[in-house]
Amino acid sequence: MDNHLTNYLKILEQTSSDAVLSVKNTVEKIIPEHIESFTHKEHIRGLLLGQVQSGKTSQMLGIIAATADIDNGFKIFVLLTTDNTALQQQTLKRALASMDTFNVCDEHDEMRFMEGGIRKPSLIVLKKNSSILKTWRNILGSSELNKGRPIFLVDDEADAASLNTLVNKQEQSAINTHLEAILKLFTSSVYLQVTATPQSLFLQTEESGWKPSFVHYFPPGKNYLGGNFFYTKPKPFTNRFTQDDELQVLLREKFIADGLKLAIENFLITSSHLTLGSESSVCNFLVHPSVKIDDHEKIKSKVVDYLNYIFSSLDSKDVISRLKHAWDDLKTSKPDLIAFEDIVSFLATKPEITVITMNSGPKSDAHLTYDEGLNIVIGGNSLGRGVTFKCLQTVYYCRSSKIPQADTFWQHSRMFGYDRDPLLMRVFMPQALFNMFSEINDSNEILIKQIEENKFDEIQIVTSNKIKPTRKNVIDQDRYNYLVGGVNYFPPYPDQDNLALMDNILNNFDSTKKVHDITIDDLVKIVSNLKSDLSNSWSIESFVNALLAVKAQRGTPNLAKLIIRRDRDIGYGTGTMLSPDDRQLGNDIENLPVITFYRINGQKEKNWQGHPFWMPNIKLPIGKVFHRVD
Repeated sequence: MDNHLTNYLKILEQTSSDAVLSVKNTVEKIIPEHIESFTHKEHIRGLLLGQVQSGKTSQMLGIIAATADIDNGFKIFVLLTTDNTALQQQTLKRALASMDTFNVCDEHDEMRFMEGGIRKPSLIVLKKNSSILKTWRNILGSSELNKGRPIFLVDDEADAASLNTLVNKQEQSAINTHLEAILKLFTSSVYLQVTATPQSLFLQTEESGWKPSFVHYFPPGKNYLGGNFFYTKPKPFTNRFTQDDELQVLLREKFIADGLKLAIENFLITSSHLTLGSESSVCNFLVHPSVKIDDHEKIKSKVVDYLNYIFSSLDSKDVISRLKHAWDDLKTSKPDLIAFEDIVSFLATKPEITVITMNSGPKSDAHLTYDEGLNIVIGGNSLGRGVTFKCLQTVYYCRSSKIPQADTFWQHSRMFGYDRDPLLMRVFMPQALFNMFSEINDSNEILIKQIEENKFDEIQIVTSNKIKPTRKNVIDQDRYNYLVGGVNYFPPYPDQDNLALMDNILNNFDSTKKVHDITIDDLVKIVSNLKSDLSNSWSIESFVNALLAVKAQRGTPNLAKLIIRRDRDIGYGTGTMLSPDDRQLGNDIENLPVITFYRINGQKEKNWQGHPFWMPNIKLPIGKVFHRVD
């Protein structure tokens, strides 16, 4: 046995001992189950699942090294990145630095690959670019090195460009064609898909050949900030709600929207603290308003103008008052925040702040670095997959979509990662977007729970009824269906005029009893009396259809659970409805629909209309409601 993994882990240990332990755990799971049993006669596909920015590159390289150790037949490894030169080069540099027992090749290293022979395994790092893949398809096809040998292909962000985007036209897209052709050059293969957003992969048909046959989830390290940190309910301390039409105000009005003002002021306090305390030489602020490049330029101009206004008006009571408000807010989570007077003195020196637009437009500042100094980065799609921001402490997000996609929006979570001060983190976004991200996080947690419980054959992709799991063009629509389950839903804008109707329906149920057993038929009758939310983000028709679909599933009992609670003093906009006990009570019932009704007292001082009403919460069953391909 060779020592590729040992050498790799020694190098990795120099930067992260936690990563070493995680890689070992992954290797000990994947290698015995899927590499030691590999017969060199099959083409297998698996999935390595991790959180956004949780260290997937370290895992990929560790699996490659361990495979080369355990099976000497593997001499050719290909690592694919998204079609982004900076990311491909970043991955290449990491491979060159840590895989010194491999013949590591760049996209243009054909001679290096050929001359390397089989004395040691080759690792080729390529972008998922049609021209590049076609070139290497020809190189590999003409090489004698592939004769009678397998290939190990690791596809980072495998859900992004690798799938067939023409499946519904009965055609095959270019990237998908090249990948399939490369794999067929070899007698056998291991194709390892890697992503944090596997929705589209699990929704592939078995016949397509692109659905993983196994999955391994590696949990993030102890200092990771992810979905459970930023998107829990009730609202975490990190989040600040902006107005619902923040983007429209930002673009329509001459003045800068107040939410962005607050975010800029927050960034100035945060970056001053980190600089004065010598805690970091870099502090980044991400502004993600929309996909339109013209919007980025308009917003950049307003950001620059507002920064100049603050720096030139530090003797203004209004400016000092606003900065003090930001300081007071941060001090609630960071008690040892540097004194306000010292921060103002620092700002009076007019510290250099670089405002960068990152997009594909002609005015993009993407060539500028944001790895040092104080930076405000404004962009859209370019802020997605693979882009990592050091010490990203402040995020302003108001991008919306008529039909949001769970995987696309989750990849926008650039605030996830390890090198942030959690006590200084702030995320500014409208409540509707916070609710959407919270629902996506809930869905991801359900998926991960199923994987950790070894329920791979029962994996269900769960989203809210207004969020698509992935883009439509990579799923065979003739085979696609969906139900929704496992998430607690209550209307963000409830009907406050339902008291008489719902009293008449629910008065026969004792609120002191923990749970009532009812049929799904009865539950449908009750739910049908409710009104959809005004924002249409809570649709009665969708819930009724989902309940009927649950009943229609073969082997499903015609049974549901009903929880009734009265005299509830809940305020509007708290971000949650259920008490911890009731939430746990509902969560313990995994396989049946659960509906909880709270009779809210509705006082005006709680921001209601001033009279009681019934608030519903619906949780459809895990295992019964899901996105699926038939």
